[in-house]
Amino acid sequence: MATVLVPPVLAVISMVPSRSAGAVYPDAGMIGFGSVGLTDPAMPQPLNAPVFSGVATPDGNGYLLASADGGVFAFGDATFEGSAGALPLQGPIVAMATTPDAKGYWLGALDGGVFAYGDAPFYGSMGSSHLNQPIVGMASTPDGHGYWLVAADGGIFAYGDAGFYGSAGSLRLNSPVVGMASTPDGHGYWLVAADGGIFTYGDAGFFGSAGASNLPDPAVGMVASPTGGGYLLATANGVVLPYGDAQALGGLSLDPTATQISAIIGNNHGTGYWLLDPEAWSYSFATATPEPMFPQSQAIAASVASQIAPDPDTQGPYCNPYGPCEEWCALFATWAWQNAGIPIPRYAFTGDVYGWAGTYGAVLPPTAMPAVGDAVLYGTGPWSTATSVHVAIVTQVWPDDAIMTVGGDSGPGRDGYLSVTLNGPFLPVDSSSYNGMGIYAFAQP
Repeated sequence: MATVLVPPVLAVISMVPSRSAGAVYPDAGMIGFGSVGLTDPAMPQPLNAPVFSGVATPDGNGYLLASADGGVFAFGDATFEGSAGALPLQGPIVAMATTPDAKGYWLGALDGGVFAYGDAPFYGSMGSSHLNQPIVGMASTPDGHGYWLVAADGGIFAYGDAGFYGSAGSLRLNSPVVGMASTPDGHGYWLVAADGGIFTYGDAGFFGSAGASNLPDPAVGMVASPTGGGYLLATANGVVLPYGDAQALGGLSLDPTATQISAIIGNNHGTGYWLLDPEAWSYSFATATPEPMFPQSQAIAASVASQIAPDPDTQGPYCNPYGPCEEWCALFATWAWQNAGIPIPRYAFTGDVYGWAGTYGAVLPPTAMPAVGDAVLYGTGPWSTATSVHVAIVTQVWPDDAIMTVGGDSGPGRDGYLSVTLNGPFLPVDSSSYNGMGIYAFAQP
């Protein structure tokens, strides 16, 4: 998952191997390190929804990618067995797992729904149950006859022959869980939290964590070594941290082309991995799920979508094409509204967006379902820069209340500063834990 307002990376974390001078890792979608295929995946563009999850085939010669709207894309020796792209999903797809022969796979949704394809059996889901926190990851058992779902609070849900070995659901976590990995024999699993903390269950060994390291960017996922004797953690800015016998083969720390990473996908042999970069592709933000709309919704979404790939900080800190060289999340949001024909001034203060909408548009409480094109206002209120701290634009809305946003002056940034990034999907009610700040209103033009 991505977060907003992440500080730029200022120092190399010592556990990451240094890179040779002149190394360049372009926005390729799947940025490979070690013994993995380096060919850019030929994705259809624009995609309807961002791609945040994927899984490699057992031999590591292919992989599957899943977009938030349930689309599935197969590369190398991976085979396409179906997708949920045409279904009216209740919640976005956030996780994926494959069967041992790679002839089937499961998709896991934020609301706990599970969708099975090919020779992947359906063993159950949490799709019709109340969840304390949304689903953030999944893993399958070695024989493919079961799977686990993990929620952001560390709750574990086991299906088929997947054993329940414990969970963090009753713990008070410092940061939400963002992913999981199973041990080679399926008799245990690891959970990783956004602060790099590791939780072990069953026969999963503890080999260290980054929980006390004050990571510059949050962890987004993990990969276990084939022996079960270690694991790799990946952060949103592409840092890869090794523990136990797992080896870091490279990362994006301090690279001038560093971008937003949503997952790490191992080749199942411990000899290579990919960092999944969702900003490498263009998006239409159209889904099979009906979304709240107003007349300018699609034009606003198209405007912000067009800015995801370019890096606006081209002249130094906070210099951008949306206004003066200063913090510019509000400049970006009001630029997007202006670009759709809405007569709002180019504000630099997020609270002014709230004030303008209260007079000329509408202001919705944080418990309301927003519409595509609405501005999400973060903080506690519109009174000052200390209370109104960030703004982004809603680009997708699901029936379970999950939203996707695009924001300016958020991170990580490709040149060491901040840029236009994807954020979500997340539930607005969980914004404090997911984004580090709550939502005080939605502003509608």
